[in-house]
Amino acid sequence: MLLFSLLVAGSFALGELAANEITPLALNAVRFWIATIVIGVAAHLTTGIPRRAAQSPWRYVVLAGFFTTYFVLMFEGLKTAPAVSSAAVFTLTPVMSAAFGWVLLRQRLTPRMALALLIGAAGAIWVIFRADVAAILRFEIGRGEAIFFWGCMAHAIYTPLVRRLNRGEPAVVFTFGTLLAGAILLTVVAWGDLRATDWAQLPGIVWVTILYTAIFASAATFTLLQFATLRLPSAKVMAYTYLTPSWVILWTMALGAGAPPMLVLIGVGLTVVALLLLLRDDGATTPVRQRA
Repeated sequence: MLLFSLLVAGSFALGELAANEITPLALNAVRFWIATIVIGVAAHLTTGIPRRAAQSPWRYVVLAGFFTTYFVLMFEGLKTAPAVSSAAVFTLTPVMSAAFGWVLLRQRLTPRMALALLIGAAGAIWVIFRADVAAILRFEIGRGEAIFFWGCMAHAIYTPLVRRLNRGEPAVVFTFGTLLAGAILLTVVAWGDLRATDWAQLPGIVWVTILYTAIFASAATFTLLQFATLRLPSAKVMAYTYLTPSWVILWTMALGAGAPPMLVLIGVGLTVVALLLLLRDDGATTPVRQRA
């Protein structure tokens, strides 16, 4: 999950640069097919793809529906929202994931985990509103952040659903099924955008973003996330997202952008405190027996 947060941060930094050069549906349709091929080859060379993995294919469609929604709304939001601010919205997913974890898996929070989630949410809100107390009081949230919030809601539902729907398939195989279903769904929905896009005239940053998000922010993170969700409580898995704003700041600085104002960094610091609290809480939830 530490590697997951670093790779996800890169998609925010690059996505901000490419979001206005191509439609979110077209970009994600292509990146999902690339990721499907990469993970399909990896699954074939490692665990193989057993026939039983094709049982109840509706599971992959359900998971793909939520995760493709997250990615499409992420790039739609990045058209107007800064990368650091979007990453802060992403850190609200642990709170939502904890709620859905209770609904779907009856995972319960301890007081320390609840406190950590509240601290992390406060830090995220501070960054989202650019450290402007007046804006917080007026609840002036940007359009891009509002759009991406619904994407994060889809991501939060996806996390406990992985454990709920997995029937013992290896993470790489389960990832392949989800990616394939997502690629098919996006192709159908984005067919008009795919045909209308002038692929030969796209700037280089779009292709860099497509390849990065396909290989590192899709194939790799899908596998990492599913590996972790089968072994950790949902809220603790998503706790690592609190590192994303910090990684994004480093990514954007490496890509030539300046650091955010010092007041904004206070919110980033709160998200790191929340992460440390969550990682110390080993008895955070009631264990849930994994389905055979």
